[in-house]
Amino acid sequence: MVFLIDHPLGYVIILAVILLATKLFGLLFRRIHLPEVLGFIIAGIFVGPAVFGQFCGVTLIGFEEAVEAGTYQALFALEGAVGANETVSVFSKIGVILIMFSAGLETNLNDIKNTGLASILMACAGVAVPFVLGLVISLPFGDIGLGPANIYRCIFIGTILTATSVAITVSVLKELGKINTKLGTTIVSAAVIDDVIGIVVLSIVTSIARSGNVVSDNAFDAFKSTIYGTIIMIIAFFIIAILAGFGVNALFRWLEKNWPHTHRLPIFSLVVCFIYSWVAEEVFGVADITGAFLAGIVLATVHRSSEYVDSKINVNTYTIFAPVFFANIGISNIDFSGVGGTIILFAFLAVLMGLIGKIIGCGAVAKAFGYNMRESAIGGVGMMARGEVALIVTQAVTDASVGLGDHALGGEFMIMTVLLILVSSILTPILLKVLYSRELPLKTCPAESIAADGAADAGETSGEGETSAEQNAQ
Repeated sequence: MVFLIDHPLGYVIILAVILLATKLFGLLFRRIHLPEVLGFIIAGIFVGPAVFGQFCGVTLIGFEEAVEAGTYQALFALEGAVGANETVSVFSKIGVILIMFSAGLETNLNDIKNTGLASILMACAGVAVPFVLGLVISLPFGDIGLGPANIYRCIFIGTILTATSVAITVSVLKELGKINTKLGTTIVSAAVIDDVIGIVVLSIVTSIARSGNVVSDNAFDAFKSTIYGTIIMIIAFFIIAILAGFGVNALFRWLEKNWPHTHRLPIFSLVVCFIYSWVAEEVFGVADITGAFLAGIVLATVHRSSEYVDSKINVNTYTIFAPVFFANIGISNIDFSGVGGTIILFAFLAVLMGLIGKIIGCGAVAKAFGYNMRESAIGGVGMMARGEVALIVTQAVTDASVGLGDHALGGEFMIMTVLLILVSSILTPILLKVLYSRELPLKTCPAESIAADGAADAGETSGEGETSAEQNAQ
């Protein structure tokens, strides 16, 4: 150990290392057409103890407890044990809250209302099928801490597999000129709804996981620790948050009318975000990221303000807080020490189930709504990509499982999520381009069909006019 980071100024160099590493790896992954956040995590793995600390005995960033135990040597040792460092944890927590707040701001409720039953059912199937497959595939793996004896862990695995990231799909659909087709619109809308449903599932699962693990003389805390109390508190949170949202909406419309595009809008928006997050976690026992996501949805109804606020918040989020959050996953939560052949086998099977679950679930719904087999396959493949939401869900269920003692989800399962993001990010654009390369025409929106028919009619009329003119000239 050369430097012990146990004072505020010391964290400046830690942030410098993290920001430099995440930027370099992020640019590299963007160049090879993979999600930038995946590069952030790999950066954390390389500067943290997961690889060099374990296999070489020397790491750039480590933890004081491990260094004193002789596990490895670190150039910069963070005070405390792995995952216990408060300053980096605070930056990470702010990062994940801002990411989910931004996701809520980008959610257009009008688009959800206008997409119809197909998108809603596709999203439901895209959550339900991977969840069930993840739960089922976990049951035979009792020797790595899953199985019927650790049913909470199995439920957590299913929850992790429900996430969807549509960013890659949208970029491919735009490249192919298919983003505004009926199928393209359905996929994008279903992915947005999938995120909403996934966050609700996450809230229920993490809240129930915490129930029964709270020892308190306070009657209210004891009530929240029961399963029925947990369910009541979840319902109460959503009702109160939505009702409060009407007041927040009115306030921001007034602010937008009087002070459009001023710094007070993003500042007050952050106030709402942090209050929603704190109330969700501390008062109702719901995941803090659920509160942040719901705050974003509430402000998304103020259309012009939400776009301005999102643009300002994204600058701060992805300049410092988001890179620290994703890098900290690699530094504190990726653990190769407990990884053996069985873990690797399970990770590959879980990834396979995660991909198949989206294709089967979403594809089956698309087929039921009259799409042909190729179009149904496109719908399923378009929903199978994973990104930062999968990482956030994994981190949330890992944190929520801490109170379960021996049933807690270990850091080795984060490898499964990283592998899922990597594989789905590579396969999704390849499969979409292959499926779209077929010559059979895809369904288009009614307006596009009418425009195409009108263009065809105009062409025929023009052709007839040219023929008549040629005959007259002759």
